[in-house]
Amino acid sequence: MLEGFVWRVRRAAKLKGSVNVLVTSSTEVRSLNRRFRGKNKATDVLSFPAGSVRTSKRLVAGDIAISADISAQNAVSLGHSVAEEVKILTLHGILHLAGFDHERDNGQMAREEIALRRRFRLPTGLIERAESTPRTNHRKQGSRARRTK
Repeated sequence: MLEGFVWRVRRAAKLKGSVNVLVTSSTEVRSLNRRFRGKNKATDVLSFPAGSVRTSKRLVAGDIAISADISAQNAVSLGHSVAEEVKILTLHGILHLAGFDHERDNGQMAREEIALRRRFRLPTGLIERAESTPRTNHRKQGSRARRTK
């Protein structure tokens, strides 16, 4: 189910290459966040652009790590399913892999996320949530990992 969604979003975002999605514990996401961003805390989604690396005759766009724990908490608090939340986070991560950066693009990523969220019939996305609440620690750190919210 997620594999087909990733394929459709990649195509819509014009992202070439495969995307690996890891849905894991907050502990693991915290470890990745600490290792690649120097932030010793769990987060909802991290994106790791591969720079279009070719492995085994396959083009890889990058990896996305999603916290299952935070996804479940968000789903409950926002009133939608965990599956929808994972898709929202996956969509956001794929846009980062496609080169979008909501901190520097004057709303271009936000517009794209809203359009794709509507196209795929998903609830409110990450950028919309962040804009409707006070911003805390909402910035990208480093070139290998991107995190939102």
